[in-house]
Amino acid sequence: MASEMQRYDTNEDDEEMDVKEEDDEDDDDEDKNGTFNAMAGFDGAHGSSSSNRFQHHQQYQEPPTPQGGSRRCRPLEEKERTKLRERQRRAITAKILAGLRRHGNYNLRVRADINDVIAALAREAGWVVLPDGTTFPSKSHSQVTGATGGTPTTMVTSSSSHIPTQHTPPASLKGTPSGFQNTADHSACQVKSVFIPTSSPYDSSSTARSQTSAMVADGQDTQNDPFLVGSGDSLDKQLGVINMKSELVDADGLVKQLRVLKSINVDGVMVDCWWGIVEANAPQDYNWNGYKRLFQVVREHKLKIKVVMSFHECGGNIGDDVCIPLPHWVSEIGRSNPDIYFTDRAGRRNPECLSWGIDKERVLKGRTAVEVYFDYMRSFRVEFDEFFEDGIISMVEVGLGPCGELRYPSNPVKHGWRYPGVGEFQCYDQYLLKSLRKAAEARGHSFWARGPDNAGSYNSQPQETGFFCDGGDYDGYYGRFFLNWYSQVLVDHADRVLSLAKLAFDGTCIAAKLSGIHWWYKTSSHAAELTAGFYNPSNRDGYVAIAAMLKKHGAALNFKCAEMSMLEQAVDFSEALGDPEGLAWQVLNAAWDVSLPVCSENALLCHDRGGYNCLLEKAKLLNDPDGKHIFAFTYLRLGPLLIDGQNFMEFERFVKRMHGEAVLEFQS
Repeated sequence: MASEMQRYDTNEDDEEMDVKEEDDEDDDDEDKNGTFNAMAGFDGAHGSSSSNRFQHHQQYQEPPTPQGGSRRCRPLEEKERTKLRERQRRAITAKILAGLRRHGNYNLRVRADINDVIAALAREAGWVVLPDGTTFPSKSHSQVTGATGGTPTTMVTSSSSHIPTQHTPPASLKGTPSGFQNTADHSACQVKSVFIPTSSPYDSSSTARSQTSAMVADGQDTQNDPFLVGSGDSLDKQLGVINMKSELVDADGLVKQLRVLKSINVDGVMVDCWWGIVEANAPQDYNWNGYKRLFQVVREHKLKIKVVMSFHECGGNIGDDVCIPLPHWVSEIGRSNPDIYFTDRAGRRNPECLSWGIDKERVLKGRTAVEVYFDYMRSFRVEFDEFFEDGIISMVEVGLGPCGELRYPSNPVKHGWRYPGVGEFQCYDQYLLKSLRKAAEARGHSFWARGPDNAGSYNSQPQETGFFCDGGDYDGYYGRFFLNWYSQVLVDHADRVLSLAKLAFDGTCIAAKLSGIHWWYKTSSHAAELTAGFYNPSNRDGYVAIAAMLKKHGAALNFKCAEMSMLEQAVDFSEALGDPEGLAWQVLNAAWDVSLPVCSENALLCHDRGGYNCLLEKAKLLNDPDGKHIFAFTYLRLGPLLIDGQNFMEFERFVKRMHGEAVLEFQS
């Protein structure tokens, strides 16, 4: 048996050997201090010091010696049996971990144990597992059907002068694909935001407003301005639901919530259309049934819809309490070719979204990633033609990366990242490495075809690394070459996808979402921004190129990280040398300089007068001499707490002020 296990151990790979190294160390300790480890390891566990375990092993103790001491021991044969059991248990665990890493795309650390395996499986099943081990069912499990609705996000707009009018779609989009859906019971999609139109103080005439969307509120005709849309992937069973079968459930709850929104003159809602639901089972086999019913209910309440093309997974990030993976057929491809996912320096894959390296590679059943996105958007445009023609769908936000945002997944919680770590570069799949190699050869320095080897790890701080520290390699010849290439891949990806989105949704406003990576903003390198793909050190403006690209496609910028004054009241950024407000103004000015329409959303919950006033100040810049302003604002989020008593009164007052209505001051 012993020789058998020894052969078993030597056949494991390096990662598995790491798991069993602990056993070898324990055996050495056991030889040196046999009295303690022999007792604690009797039942196959190590290091227990509980009193009941001590009593359990009293039978193996010898009588006290004449000097008053005692020595605990047990038969050598039992000791060997215990060691063999432990070796066998660890060998089995090592094989399970290796199999999950290789074939299941589970992001398990090298020294993972059975607890990590259980946590990964629980999260995939839709449970929430906190870092301390606390585990509880997500909201999606609170109903027998597994249905969850979206945590709605309320949106307010302050100008519509940039929103294009709607036109008839090209005849080439008249195909009618259809399909079936996954049979999983998890709740999947949500109505997640609420649009509130407001008139801008800078609109000099009615011609500056959208020509196609007038709505009636409080008995008066109100021109419909562009709206703001919220992000946030957390789900709540309180507002309409679409499950993994693409079925609308809890329609009654949806109706009640929509009536509440309509009663305070909200303009619309925002809905994520998840790729992992609609095209779950087979390429170009689309199932829009649940979304059609959802949109019909919204239209019956005379509300508008902002749609998000969500090409990423939901789950594994902060705020996610359900799991909506990428389509099953994509995951199957990923098992045999994991390079379709973003990869870090250690080779860990991130299946949250597809790598931009396969944008032009035919690795998805004969299609490139960009072709897959276009086919999906074109199918949506055809299936929901009547909603476009009627002006119900007023904006389409196109997902461009993790969480639907234009950035690399440089700070994945699933890989151990914690704020305010600098994150890691995500360019180590074979396709992005091939692109890097071509760029290096074109530059005449083929030895530059590598990622930085001194950029630290996910939770490093800039001054701890040779690349990001003051005067570090980021500002050297190689560093500038690498960062230029890395950031250009981001811009090129957005350029390709948005060009096709503009074609698919001709005549409808499209938008892209940008998150604010504000930590380490006050350092020279802006390390966290660099790993996310924003080449924005202190001596370079990294957002100008992004703004120019969006302007090229007539796309709006949805920037998250806007209400910085309120954030600073709640969070201390000094240790991370963060400056969210400074970053926000840099991004906003880059957009305004090219006359790009900008919308935004709050990052923190707000229910008090002071917080709302802060949001109003950021959204309606009344004192700006050039008339710059945020044309739409997304309020996160609608829920029971928001519509409860005094909170709802404050929220209603906030909506009125965003509409430009005069409100009476009263004590909150």
